[in-house]
This record gives sequence, C-alpha cells and structure tokens, in this order.
Amino acid sequence: MIDRVLVFDTTLRDGEQSPGVRLSLEEKLEIGKQLVLLGVDIIEAGFPISSPGDFQSVNMLAKELKNVTICGLTRAREKDIEVAAEALQPAERRRIHTGLGVSENHLQHKLRMSREQALETGVKAVKYARQFTDDIEYFMEDSGRADLDYVYKVVEEVIKAGATTINVPDTTGFTYPNEYYHLIHGIMSNVPNSDKAVFSCHCHNDLGMATANTLAGVLGGARQVEVTVNGIGERAGNTALEEVVMALFIRKDKFGIETGIDTTQLLPTSRLVSKLTGMVVQRNKAVVGANAYAHSSGIHQDGVLKERSTYEIIDPVLVGAEKSEIILTARSGRHGLKHRLAEIGFAYSDERFEEIYNNFLQVADTKKEVNEDDLRMLVSR
Repeated sequence: MIDRVLVFDTTLRDGEQSPGVRLSLEEKLEIGKQLVLLGVDIIEAGFPISSPGDFQSVNMLAKELKNVTICGLTRAREKDIEVAAEALQPAERRRIHTGLGVSENHLQHKLRMSREQALETGVKAVKYARQFTDDIEYFMEDSGRADLDYVYKVVEEVIKAGATTINVPDTTGFTYPNEYYHLIHGIMSNVPNSDKAVFSCHCHNDLGMATANTLAGVLGGARQVEVTVNGIGERAGNTALEEVVMALFIRKDKFGIETGIDTTQLLPTSRLVSKLTGMVVQRNKAVVGANAYAHSSGIHQDGVLKERSTYEIIDPVLVGAEKSEIILTARSGRHGLKHRLAEIGFAYSDERFEEIYNNFLQVADTKKEVNEDDLRMLVSR
C-alpha cells in the first residue's frame, strides 16, 4: 500500500493574508481551478464570517469546484461555524476548520482563558460543527510554544468530540526541525486515540524553516501538509507547496511517501499566483524561481551539458519548465558558448570559434548577460 500525504492548500486563505494582496472573486476562482488541476486534496477557501466577500468566495468555490474538499476557517464560536456551514453547503466535499490557541502566550494574552475554559470551548465547537459535516479539522494555534501535556490533553478530547484532522501549527515559525518532529511524534505516541485522526503540519517561515519543519513533521507521522503556492502568507510566509511536494518526490528514498500532485503544473500554478497576487517570486526561489534551472558558470555549464544530473537534481520538465537554461556571462566557458551558438544555428571551426570566444569575453565583461542579439553581432564581425 502506498503511503500518501494529503496536500491542504491555503493560498486563498492564509496566502491572501499577505500584506498588499487582495484577490477578486474571479481571480480566486481562476486560482481555485488551477489548484484542482494541480491535484491538491483540500482547498481552504477563506474565513466565511470575516467579511461578506470571504463568505461569497467560499460559497462560489464550493459551488464551482469538483473533486476536491472545500474548507472554511472558523473561530471556536457557534456563529462562525454556522456561517461557514452555510457558505460550504454546495460543496461536494466540505470541511470545517475550527480551533483555539494552546500556548500560555495565546491563552493569557489573546484568549484570556484558562486551559480548562479553552479546552471546554474547543470541544464544544467540534461537537457543534459535527452537526454540519463529519469532516472536522481542529487547529491548536501556537502549538510550537505550548506545554506538551496540555497539547496531548487537547488532542485526546477534541478527537473524542469528533475531530478527524488535527492541525499542529508552528504559528510563529519558532520551532526547528528536530523540535517539530518530536512535537508530532510525541502527540501520536502519547495520545491514546491518535490513530483516529490525521495529523497536519502548518508551519510559518519566520526563521526560514517552514519547509524543513513540515518535512520533519511528515517524518514524525503527519499525513497532511498545509501549504501555499510560492510560500506566500503572513509575515515571512507559509510553507511553500512546491518545495514540500518536490522534496517528497525527489527524496522518495528518505520519505517513501507520495502526493496526488501533478508536478508538471507547479510552474504554471506558481506563475498564475504570482501574476494575480502581484507577489514577485524571487529569482533564486527553490523549484519555481527563474534561476532554478539556469547555469552561468563555466564549470556548471560544462557539467550540465555533459550530464544534467551533475548539477541538477530536478529535471525542469518535471515541474513544467521546458529545459535547463545556459546563461552566458563573463563566468561562462567554451562549452556553454558553443552550446548557445548551436541552439541558434551556428557552428564553426576550432580556429574561428576561438576568435569568437575571445570577442565574447570582451563583451561579457561589460554586461550582466550576453543575449542572443549579442551573439549574432559577435558572429557577424
């Protein structure tokens, strides 16, 4: 039997919380359709009670999108849950995502509740949500900074109440991979009814470890990952979907786990989300950045042209890119120049090529990149 991780995409909820991002209904639907094409299992479509626009977008996606679970976020309040249930009503498969903070920080400063009050409120919310759907996810906000014995108690009680997925968020990006592994593994080892729920990683990138923490959580036993396209989200962002998916794909030897993602749709999805949100993907971004499959140094170019795997562990075609790129700069060598000349239809004797190469170096020293027009000018000299 194949071990599988569910991909829970929250680009349209947590991703849209990125400062400066505002998506129209039409744009959300366009992204939603692309996420279905990509093969995500669950789309968190919004926070229905937060605004009429959010209600409308969750309701529209619930009507329009098929073969995917549509999820709505709520606080642990009856009114929130009722509004989410109404918004999700048209969905083929619907999920209500409710919960409360579990760290002392959140209990004291945000919720102003005792541990007992928060636990009672959470259990009551799960029981209430079960009236509307049997797919209930419970989030324990700020789990990364919480007391473990209290976390274990909350998990046990909300599973008894009917939660089927338990979200273990590292809300502030505070933990590091070994800690997050032991958080997930500890819950699953110490909670007697943990076998009755799927555990989910929801990590933030404040210290640049969202992807590493999420993968550590999978190794710890989590079988759902909460991600956004391009890693967009509050503050430094969420775990990047494309990074987790390709890490699981490339390192099957390490994880032995599959997703339902069509990896060839990763680059088109990244570009669509970047275009519609206005959030530019940094050029050196893993998996989907413009430079991810580009080589400019002579040593790298020589290796890749002889055998791609010398410097690339991901075949660009796997993620929807056409091919590796040889970028000509002052650091490029003969092999790279000869390859690019051949691509535009030129081949020369060794003597003539050396002349062109020497001229190329002079031009390359004055420019960031030598492009096709420059090459044509060089060979016409």
